[in-house]
Parts: sequence; structure tokens; C-alpha cells
Amino acid sequence: MDVLPALRETCARNAAASAWLEALPQVVSELTRRWSLRVGAPLPAAHAWVAPAERADGSPAVLKLGLPHFEAQHEADGLRAWNGAGMVRLLESDRAHQALLLERLSPGTPLSERPPVEQDAVLARLLLRLWQAPVPAQPFRPLAEMAERWCNEAVARRSGWADPGLTNEGLRLFEDLSRNAPSAVLLATDLHAGNVLAAQREPWLAIDPKPFVGDAAYDATQHLLFDARARLLADPDPALLGFADLLELSHERVRLWTFARAAVMSGTEPARHWATELARRLSRS
Repeated sequence: MDVLPALRETCARNAAASAWLEALPQVVSELTRRWSLRVGAPLPAAHAWVAPAERADGSPAVLKLGLPHFEAQHEADGLRAWNGAGMVRLLESDRAHQALLLERLSPGTPLSERPPVEQDAVLARLLLRLWQAPVPAQPFRPLAEMAERWCNEAVARRSGWADPGLTNEGLRLFEDLSRNAPSAVLLATDLHAGNVLAAQREPWLAIDPKPFVGDAAYDATQHLLFDARARLLADPDPALLGFADLLELSHERVRLWTFARAAVMSGTEPARHWATELARRLSRS
């Protein structure tokens, strides 16, 4: 069974990931038998083993085994809640192995290859649909739980902060914004143009959600920080306010969340330089 270099490099960073990788061939073999699959060569991925598969009836699928990860703990539950509405469909799952059998999206080209204006429009349409999913009391965790974890990790790296005043303000806002949301919705939290693929069932569908429940404005930040970063650094307001309008969200909450994330990221490599500059620009806008 092949494992691509990017995943091997990720797994080499800690003992738990190395143990997961060592057990991977046996797990793939077990799931292949149980779900009656023929599995192809792995696809590029750094935090999961992902491969095209064919089911017993000849229908195409994708087998995904994710590295154990705090944020992705309820990916299968989120996929069930969205049930294919703007999101890839879940066909089978195995919680013990964090394994998913997914609908295969064809042609599967990423939205990141499209122009920025199209990225904004497609992501906004998808997010507005995803936020309409019912939010049961369980099993989804509040966004505040993820925010607290990120804040604790940032404080542990205090010695590397580029601008302590900026980072402290980001930490304060992280806590405040995650606890005073005007409403709570089911969030994807990792929706950016690389996680949206061209499909046949719908023109574009999202993949790789990391579900939490909380403030919709948080879900604007992943696209802004990673797809629209150059636009934000050049002139924050047009990109940020334009995307907030498409999402029908408060300009101020989207700006504050984006600032908070950039400020907290400014204490880490490799984001230190651009995140510090962006947080400073947003603090003045």
C-alpha cells in the first residue's frame, strides 16, 4: 500500500501519528473487505490517507482515513447532518478508525483554480446553505471549545510572539466573540477554495468539514485568510466587506474574527510575518 511523501512527513512529527501510519495498511485492508471495495493509488493529502475506490456495484467512491485530530473529530456527524446539501455525501463511516467512504466528485477540480470573484460567490452560496442544517444538541462541540484550545496553544508559544499587544488583543477577542454570538449555526470551519470541488450532482460541493456550532461570522475567516490574503493585505476593506455582504453578515463581526485569527496566528511560524502585518492593517481599518 502506497503512502505519499507529504503524509509520511506529517506523521514523522510525533509518536501518535507514526503509530497511526504503522497501523494504516491493516486498517485499509480491513475496510476494503468490510465495504467490498477496490482501492486505487492514494491522492495527494498531508493529513489523511485518501484514495479513489470502487464499490461492489461498480459505483465510484473515495476512501479517506484521517489522522486523529481534535478539529475533525465530528466530520462524519457533520456530513450526516448536511446530507449532501452543498457538501459531499457520506456513504459509510467507521468512527474507531476515523474512516469515511465518500461520494466521488467528478471532475473534482478545486475552486481555487477559478478567479477570486467566482471564489467569493461560490463559497458564500455554499456557506449560506450549510448554515441552514439543523443543529442537534449532540454531538457537535461549541466553537468556544476550539477557540479555547487555540488560545491555550498560542499562550504556550508566548516567547515567539511578534507583537505581544496585538496577540493579547486577538486572544481577548477570540474568547469574547466565541461566547457572544447573536445566533449559533453548524459551522464547516475549514471552508476555503481548496476544499470546494467541481461536481456533477451540483456545480460545486464542499469537502473536509470540521464541524462546530457557533457564530456564522467565524466561517468567513478561512476563505479570507487563505484564499483572499493578498487582497486583504493590499486593501482590507473591499475584500472583507464584500464577502460579508455576500454572506449577509455583520461587517464588524467578520472584521473582528478575521483580526483575532490573524493576531493569534502572528505568534506562529510560518504565518508570523503576513499574519502580523494583516492584523495591524485590520486594527486600523
